[in-house]
Amino acid sequence: MSNKFTEAIKYVGTFKFWKELVIMTLGMMVCAAAVYYFLVPSKLIIGTISGLSIVLSSIFASIGINITVGTLVTIINIILLILAFLLIDREFGFKTVYTALILGPMIDLWDKIFPWQNIANENLMTGAPSVMGDPWLDLCCFVLLLSASQALMFSINASTGGLDILAKIVNKYLHFDIGASVSVAGAVICCTAFFINPFRMVIIGLIGTWINGLVVDYFTASLNRRKRVCIVSKDYERIRHYITDKLHRGCTLYEVIGGYSGEKSIELEVLLNKDDFSSLMAWMKQEQINAFTTANNVSEVYGLWFSTKKRKELEEQMNKR
Repeated sequence: MSNKFTEAIKYVGTFKFWKELVIMTLGMMVCAAAVYYFLVPSKLIIGTISGLSIVLSSIFASIGINITVGTLVTIINIILLILAFLLIDREFGFKTVYTALILGPMIDLWDKIFPWQNIANENLMTGAPSVMGDPWLDLCCFVLLLSASQALMFSINASTGGLDILAKIVNKYLHFDIGASVSVAGAVICCTAFFINPFRMVIIGLIGTWINGLVVDYFTASLNRRKRVCIVSKDYERIRHYITDKLHRGCTLYEVIGGYSGEKSIELEVLLNKDDFSSLMAWMKQEQINAFTTANNVSEVYGLWFSTKKRKELEEQMNKR
């Protein structure tokens, strides 16, 4: 127990901890603003825990019990956090404890700083208040802000809490894409809107949940994107040395035969991030290397892939030699 506590103290003192803390805090501020300004006024129910909290808050208000949306978000997230610890992993759970528990208070904070009543207009289509004046515009603004926040959290193995926990569980055990997982879990929550909204608003919420899943996949793929580069050149040895010695990446060599010339050549294949790819192309141009190069985007990489930390360790080891 003492060793784990010591490791936790050391981790708190690292740059990685504080960088991720800032990322999580800013991400949750954006998420809370999206909920408060685009869902709460119009009672537009998207498949999120915040949407479920809006439904429950309205139901409680109808029977004379006043509970804010922020309070309900916090209560539900506490329950779901227990599932995160039990079914996902501790790192995801610890980070999500922070993000889930600050979402509710941040929603209430936006209410104190700048209430939505100051900018909301009466929605002519539904008779309900709306910041943008139309439920479809509210939907677009909410989905863009929430999806960007979710993708940012997933990139550091955290989440915005709530529905993301259910999505992560579905993703881990049923192997669905994160976006599909968000859509499936969210659709169930959308159906609870029948208690407070007309059929038309429920349909808008379901469409929004589906779009949210697509946008999450897009943002996640953008954050994780790699380049698969294939190079055919007589100078393949020089290129290989540059990749392994300078970029500290592995590569694979294939013997290929030209379909037109019939000549045997060596094709070099390597996975690179955006910066590495730019460096390689600039070096080949500088060295005037004659090569046939193709590159395509890869959004997911499994197995042996050197992270930034691993690459730094490898560089230190090679410098000591």
